[in-house]
Amino acid sequence: MQVSRMAGSLIGSEIIKIGNEVNDMIRKGEQICNLTIGDFDPGIFPIPDELAAEITGAYAAHNTNYPPANGVAELRQSVSRFLEARLGLQYSPNDILVAGGSRPLIYATYLALIDPGDKVVFPVPSWNNNHYCHLSGAEGLLVATSPENNFMPSAAEVAPHLAGATLLALCSPLNPTGTVFSKTDLEEICDLVIAENKRRGPDEKPLYIMYDQIYWLLTFGNTAHYDPVNLRPELRDYVIYIDGISKCLAATGVRVGYAFGPSVIIDKMKAILGHVGAWAPKAEQVATAAYLPRQPEVDAFLGDFRQRVQASLEALYQGFQDLQQQGYPVQAVVPMGAIYLTIKLDVLGKTTPAGQVLTSTKELTSYLIAEARLALVPFSAFGSADTDPWFRASVGGASLASVQAALPRLKAALDALR
Repeated sequence: MQVSRMAGSLIGSEIIKIGNEVNDMIRKGEQICNLTIGDFDPGIFPIPDELAAEITGAYAAHNTNYPPANGVAELRQSVSRFLEARLGLQYSPNDILVAGGSRPLIYATYLALIDPGDKVVFPVPSWNNNHYCHLSGAEGLLVATSPENNFMPSAAEVAPHLAGATLLALCSPLNPTGTVFSKTDLEEICDLVIAENKRRGPDEKPLYIMYDQIYWLLTFGNTAHYDPVNLRPELRDYVIYIDGISKCLAATGVRVGYAFGPSVIIDKMKAILGHVGAWAPKAEQVATAAYLPRQPEVDAFLGDFRQRVQASLEALYQGFQDLQQQGYPVQAVVPMGAIYLTIKLDVLGKTTPAGQVLTSTKELTSYLIAEARLALVPFSAFGSADTDPWFRASVGGASLASVQAALPRLKAALDALR
């Protein structure tokens, strides 16, 4: 039986594959610190009690029929007010599109803007843009980034790729690195997009920015979140934002995401998702609409949640700092936001106790699971080479105690390499 060329050449998510393998081992009784999937263990990080009560109440009130294709009006109004109050971004409810998490919205952005063969520019590492390019028939233009700039793209790195491109896909805080744009870097990139659009003729497609800020409420310390339209208001007609409650409220399974941007694009995205049917459940939409305006309750949840996520990240970061000071070939980037720590394990070429020479981060990942009972995701899952020694560690599914207990095991596993 034949399938389409797209389906036949589609590659599954490496992150989900690793995560599923680890979860199978955990179900069989093995004690593994699972830092793979960008998800939350609800036993450690539950959703807000008030949101849970609103969801239960919305089902009791029989909100179980189809929602409107663009989201219930009350939720779009709540999101509109939330964005204005928290970010100073003014978007009407009609310019907001609700869906079942951020993934359908990212996919709809690609389908609304991209024709087969169009160019999409995105940094490496970044989450899933290579797969969305494959699904939409786009030509992906990968922008290599560096640890010196916290793996965030700079204007100098982006500039050579923008001519003729249709979409620039950006994310901050960034999945997989947990790092954020500096104000200067994002301003300079925005200026490049403005200049590129001024250069184009009336018959050419504009260059758009897809700005994924799903983690923006999870930043730490003095770290500030910046976005394109606040920095450069003239970009308003060219920026599609991806947002939602999945990460900031530990509500990945609640499936309420929203996009906002220029009406003409949002309307087309609405039509696409109307055919796909990727709506957020109506009861969850009604509940979120009721919860978001409760500023004291939202702030109280975010304060505690952010503190506990940061504690796990800092424990892992400090553990790697200690190993580095002891002479181990490891490194970590200071956690700035999201639920991720970027770590380096520069041990490829070394030999395991079983006599295997580690030649790729995939092999190293398997070794760490077996010997350190520690599961990480290599940057190769985010577009980097399989010899790039950097990894993502996601703390949403592990307790602080589990993270701390994994560090001595990691040290022992590194000691065993020759």
